[in-house]
Amino acid sequence: MNNIFPPRRLDSHKGDYGKVFILAGSPGMSGAAILAAKGALRTGAGLVFLGIPQILNQIVETELLEVISKPLNQTKDGCLSLRNYSFIYNFSRKIDALVLGPGLSQNRQTQKLIRRLIKTVKRPLIIDADAINALIGHLALLPQRSIITPHPGELARLLKINVEEIQKKREEIAVDFARRYKLTVVLKGFQTVVSTPQGEIYINKSGNPGMATAGMGDVLSGMLGTLLARGFSPFEAAKAAVYLHGSAGDLAAREKGEEGMIASDVVEKIPEAIKFADVAQW
Repeated sequence: MNNIFPPRRLDSHKGDYGKVFILAGSPGMSGAAILAAKGALRTGAGLVFLGIPQILNQIVETELLEVISKPLNQTKDGCLSLRNYSFIYNFSRKIDALVLGPGLSQNRQTQKLIRRLIKTVKRPLIIDADAINALIGHLALLPQRSIITPHPGELARLLKINVEEIQKKREEIAVDFARRYKLTVVLKGFQTVVSTPQGEIYINKSGNPGMATAGMGDVLSGMLGTLLARGFSPFEAAKAAVYLHGSAGDLAAREKGEEGMIASDVVEKIPEAIKFADVAQW
């Protein structure tokens, strides 16, 4: 059994294990922000910062004792405002990876903010959920060496094709997208496909149908953020994250069964999945 991480040095400190900044959440979607942050923490991040609309701060601080919340300016409907750009851009210089998207909404100001950050931030990016939606019609903004994590419906909207076509040619379409935009693609779903600009491909075998429930993708985004922040390459981070995510889901299903399993169950199994991870599996 080969563990994913080397043993921690006795004199290490939290700064040695990656600083992750997650921009997430909107009214009705505070859970997405919380699950992403928990996914990052349970994957071993030294510091997790969570940027959320001000209206969500009390919920987040009550639920997340180990996360540093960054309550940000909001629009009239409680979504992230474009006025936050300068703060987020400057703060991004202090962190190791930025996760964009879980539960951010499709508010116009928020989507403009996302696009501006994607265009300018130099740190490794995970582009997920509503950050993917913000890129419809703006694919030229995609930064190289980032990770994008669409499910088939999101990728269909980006490419303006139907979901059935993607499902028939998952590997081919994922590889083509990765090559065209020079980034790592995580095409989620049964046997998640990870592909790179060089045409490398990994098909994940872990996971189970009990993971077909709300919040699972948010957990994965946080896990990816930690692995990038800890120095993994985009491809290695993506392979490890989807494998560990699925393995944690398998451990949760073994304990609770597939019916009624929720994303929080998977979060709690991430440490065990890491403990018994075999790098030969990816």
